Amino acid sequence: MAKGKSVYICSECGYEAGKWLGKCPSCGSWGTLSEEAAPAPTVQKRTPARTAPSRAPQILKDVETARFARFSSGSRELDRVLGGGLVQGSIVLVGGDPGIGKSTLLLQTCGYVSKTEPVLYISAEESAHQIKSRADRLACREENVLLLTETDMDEICAALAAHRPRLAIVASSQTVDAPYLSSAPGTVSQVRECASRLMRLAKEENITVLVVGHVTKEGTLAGPKVLEHIVDTVMYFEGEKNSAFRVLRANKNRFGSTNEIGVFEMTEKGMTDVDNPSEIFLSQRSEPVPGTATMCSMEGTRPVLVEIQALTGASGFGNPRRVGSGVDYNRMVTLLAVLEKRLGYALYNQDVYVNIAGGLRIDEPALDLPLIAAVASAFRNKPLPPQTVFLGEVGLTGELRAVSGARQRVEECARAGVKTVVLPKGNKRGLAPVEGVKLSFAEHVFGALSFLEREKP
Repeated sequence: MAKGKSVYICSECGYEAGKWLGKCPSCGSWGTLSEEAAPAPTVQKRTPARTAPSRAPQILKDVETARFARFSSGSRELDRVLGGGLVQGSIVLVGGDPGIGKSTLLLQTCGYVSKTEPVLYISAEESAHQIKSRADRLACREENVLLLTETDMDEICAALAAHRPRLAIVASSQTVDAPYLSSAPGTVSQVRECASRLMRLAKEENITVLVVGHVTKEGTLAGPKVLEHIVDTVMYFEGEKNSAFRVLRANKNRFGSTNEIGVFEMTEKGMTDVDNPSEIFLSQRSEPVPGTATMCSMEGTRPVLVEIQALTGASGFGNPRRVGSGVDYNRMVTLLAVLEKRLGYALYNQDVYVNIAGGLRIDEPALDLPLIAAVASAFRNKPLPPQTVFLGEVGLTGELRAVSGARQRVEECARAGVKTVVLPKGNKRGLAPVEGVKLSFAEHVFGALSFLEREKP
């Protein structure tokens, strides 16, 4: 029997090759090409070229936007991440580690929307009894919730077209399959085809579709990157399983701002909104301790106070350790070099550990100054002034550069009872005073940390 033809497809970008390659020529990833059966060639009859388009173009000002109106999901934090609520006819991808609360939050959303509109919950992973037991625990017993346990994409699309619900949940994108493809569920071709069909159906029938996505061991969504390009919104759950708090972050949103976060607390009754995230990200100690600094991070449109913790200690090896949790490792190493070169801190024989309290990850430049302040405080074993917030981007020469959203950050500090905010001098222009907060401006990192420099390190 002749062996069927096969192709090798990259699981990261979807690149197709005729033979196995160790490195993907398109995205440069190693070991991501997997073998799949090549689709059977189809013979298409040649048709004459059209002389006129089948659909006439529309004038932009005449396009109606009421069809894509928003409706609430029942959760203030989820609505914030989505940009104001669920958009009709959109497709949203929700990813996260197993057991972090994806299905719980989506089932709660079903219970709220079903009070006024029909909802269809499609599960390709769990049985109907498992979903019913979770719904009873969450007090979700609305009669408008329809449940379908199916893996066949043809059956799923037929159910969506027949019932036309306001909201549809599909769990998950890696377990459904199109029967006309010979590849196994979860492969690149299956994930791409199923996501494309759901997207087309959502736009044609004006159905809002929430799709659950699995993640890899690196924490990224499983499947090709084209999956994230197809959907309208991509949201990730962050947080540690041992903690009761969860952070939902929007990495892509065609209808709102990206990097917006929503904070939830996992309780016996499901996921509950956290109205003031600054309280859970800040420690409740009564007196300051060495190695801690506070900053105000802009997560989308929301300012959040977070604590940066640092620890230094003499290294017993020739190559000291550099460990960072919640921060970019390369940026952390660069800032340690600035601290050593510009301020004279002898860190070449010190192990340095940096952590963002609460499991939050911060990538913005305003983290530079508070990170340096925390490490300097830990190295000198001297606490920073109490009720003080540090903000600023640090250059390689030690200069401080202005940060965006200074007004919103300072106002959040005032609401939290902060007394002093240390800012780059570049933010002085146009920043009006805020009652109850002293603004301290500095041009160089040395001036921002002058209270630690009374004695030579």
